Amino acid sequence: MFKEFKDFIMTGNVIDLAVAVILAGAVSAVVKGFVNLIMMPIIGHFANRVDFKDLKIILADAILDADGVVIKPENAILYGEWVNTIISLVIIGFVLFLIVKAYNKARKPKAAAAPAAPAGPTKEEQLLMEIRDAIKLQK
Repeated sequence: MFKEFKDFIMTGNVIDLAVAVILAGAVSAVVKGFVNLIMMPIIGHFANRVDFKDLKIILADAILDADGVVIKPENAILYGEWVNTIISLVIIGFVLFLIVKAYNKARKPKAAAAPAAPAGPTKEEQLLMEIRDAIKLQK
């Protein structure tokens, strides 16, 4: 049973899948960092200095006691976080598109040389054509 498991794990498909999952996690972390730390501040700067992650619609305010301790947290729709997620999705999709495009380009076999123009008729074919033409003229 251990040998079968070892054979299964060592197949190319399982190894490829494991590498893909690990790379996907790493790419996701890099893209999330890029979106949250670089892109969103730039977009927020041009959108009246708004930080999208703070955008929300408050449905119910937080309830505080006399000391200012939160008894019941606010209920809010955090649509700014959703905007960040959508932008992250678009960037991840674009990065994956570029990766797949580069992969397909690298895998594509070199275009074969253009097929040679068909050679002219052989001597036998020319002789047969002359015979055919001569017979047509006799009729």
